[in-house]
Amino acid sequence: MYDYIIIGGGIVGLSVGMELYKKNPKAKIAILEKENHVAAHQTGHNSGVIHSGIYYKPGSSKALLAKRGSETMTQFCRQHDLDVDICGKVIVASLDEELPLLENLYQRGAQNGLDIRLIEKEELHEIEPHVNGMRAIHVPMAGIVNYKQVAEKMRELIIQKGGEILLNHKVLSINETSKEVIIETNQGEITGAYFINCAGLHSDRIAKLAKVKTDVRIIPFRGEYYQLKPEKRELVKNLIYPVPNPNFPFLGVHFTRMIDGTIDVGPNAVLSLKREGYSKTDINLLDMKDVLYFKGFWKLAGQYMKEGTDEIIRSFSKKRFIQSAQKLMPDITEDDIIPGPAGVRAQALKNDGTLVDDFFIMAGQRSIHVLNAPSPAATASLEIGKEIVKRIDETFLLDSVI
Repeated sequence: MYDYIIIGGGIVGLSVGMELYKKNPKAKIAILEKENHVAAHQTGHNSGVIHSGIYYKPGSSKALLAKRGSETMTQFCRQHDLDVDICGKVIVASLDEELPLLENLYQRGAQNGLDIRLIEKEELHEIEPHVNGMRAIHVPMAGIVNYKQVAEKMRELIIQKGGEILLNHKVLSINETSKEVIIETNQGEITGAYFINCAGLHSDRIAKLAKVKTDVRIIPFRGEYYQLKPEKRELVKNLIYPVPNPNFPFLGVHFTRMIDGTIDVGPNAVLSLKREGYSKTDINLLDMKDVLYFKGFWKLAGQYMKEGTDEIIRSFSKKRFIQSAQKLMPDITEDDIIPGPAGVRAQALKNDGTLVDDFFIMAGQRSIHVLNAPSPAATASLEIGKEIVKRIDETFLLDSVI
């Protein structure tokens, strides 16, 4: 019998495992992962950005944990000789009507305690010579990293502490009693005192198996990227973002230098008909039914009909995609980009059509459920791990881990 069972071998689940061992090195912990390796989905398809926390509502968990997390993630990478580059980024206003939005975003960043600056066109071009911008926010603490590499190091550290990473273990049923949790997997029964649901794209389904009542459902949104051809990478020095559209809950097309030197352009944001669907043709009937039979989705779709339609068009039209990218980088053409990777974001949505805007954690009888942890969860993962262990202690009145 384990002291703790963690469901999900992504960066959040691994961070929880590490934090539990800090709390009590003698704890017996198992991490269940249905794939044959860790970091298989959201973590392994991440953009690789260490976010600052500028976008998030002051006082929210996203704002607080992203700010702290950017520091602890950087420290973790340096401590373990992992690739990391605190290169900074610019958030650019390209049109007159975006200037007030840029000012509002700057004020939000200042409220979140970030050391950021408003810069004019001349200084912007010193940082990013090829960008089209009137004014920008310089965010020096933003950086880039390989989160899959980070997750592999976390896995290694957990195993060194005696933790077990049980791969190819898909959860089939969960029974929480007053004294233990019994988890049936495709490889047999596993019991523990408590479990933590860090299942990402399937977190709502794990909660349902545990009979935790919630009004949220995971809606998968695929972000599709192009990449600049190698001979065009000189156009982008580091990270270039547009001012976010206040009428749409995603960041828009941006330019991201990856830790390996490639330049990603994107993403768009389109509904995925498979929770782990990384191509346009990926369809899973259960996943599709979960979306199309959920009234909250149709309320959301009605609210963002125009923006959502534009995203779908950009998904199928390279010409329309490049037009969006040219707003920030006028010199690039369709011939300068090639198809790149894609990722799927697990976004929690309420019955009333409201997107869950912050990290969302709930407790079960003998469990903790992370039901919304999209970006900046990778950045904040070490801090989310601390928060979850704190919740375990508070919820179950534990002075120490077991």
